[in-house]
Amino acid sequence: MKKEKVRDRIIRVASDLFYKQGYNSTGINQIIAEADIAIGSLYNHFASKNDLLQAYLIKEEQNWFEGLEKSITSISDPKEKIEAIIDYRKKLQQSSKFSGCHFIKIVSETGDGNVAVSGFAKNHKEKQKIVISDIVKEYNELYQLSDPDLITENIFLLIEGAVVTSTITRKNDSFDHIKKIIQGLLP
Repeated sequence: MKKEKVRDRIIRVASDLFYKQGYNSTGINQIIAEADIAIGSLYNHFASKNDLLQAYLIKEEQNWFEGLEKSITSISDPKEKIEAIIDYRKKLQQSSKFSGCHFIKIVSETGDGNVAVSGFAKNHKEKQKIVISDIVKEYNELYQLSDPDLITENIFLLIEGAVVTSTITRKNDSFDHIKKIIQGLLP
């Protein structure tokens, strides 16, 4: 088995802690202890906790879109692709034990006080919406939709709402409900 690089271990440990207990509640000393590294090793790779936060967000986004791509890549029907996105988000909720979206959580902690973080999260959500928009455009080529942009926005908001609802209720039935709603949006 290949040994994990120190930088990767720091990001992995910090990511787990930021997600589970929150960015503000995670201290550098805890990251150092749990990554089993010297303080100098951390600062050789990251100038600050904020730099580590940026690396965390980049890694989470990369993982998120890789998982999404695996979920939809073999599907040709656009309606089935939308359902696969919903199933992917449902699976993420289940695997995290309903801990919610990494990006929503970090913005709720840092707010607009950290412009780089809030900007990154907004950009991440825009990228998600672009994926949905591209699929709705595919659907629109087959079946003329009255307002593809509005349908894209509705699907995006329904999925985001299902994530928040399932985080609060600790159940995944909201994803099943939005599948039925989207069936009506995509005749």
